[in-house]
Amino acid sequence: VQLQASGGGLVQAGGSLRLSCAASGSTFSINVIGWYRRAPGKQRELVALISSGGSTNYPDSVKGRFTISRDNTKNTAYLQMSSLKPEDTAVYYCYARAKTAQGIDLPSSWGQGTLVTVSS
Repeated sequence: VQLQASGGGLVQAGGSLRLSCAASGSTFSINVIGWYRRAPGKQRELVALISSGGSTNYPDSVKGRFTISRDNTKNTAYLQMSSLKPEDTAVYYCYARAKTAQGIDLPSSWGQGTLVTVSS
């Protein structure tokens, strides 16, 4: 599964951005898709995940400000980020776990990072 992320950029504190993550490749179904991020000098951390059934998972640091959604017909997930803070500045990586049409788990997939910079 190949993941293509887009939508990063520079925004002022309090602003909004929307990231997209499009999955492509051989026949597959995505179980979980979402984003992690890595800020300068910090470890990678979870930002948001959404399951095939629509269940979502957010850390407290973004809960209430970020919303993840997915369009299963397009194999695409979206991350709406609002009320952005300078501490949200990081490289955001798209992530997915998928299965083949036969139900075999595929290795986890990572997209290229997209930089989000929030200025104060």
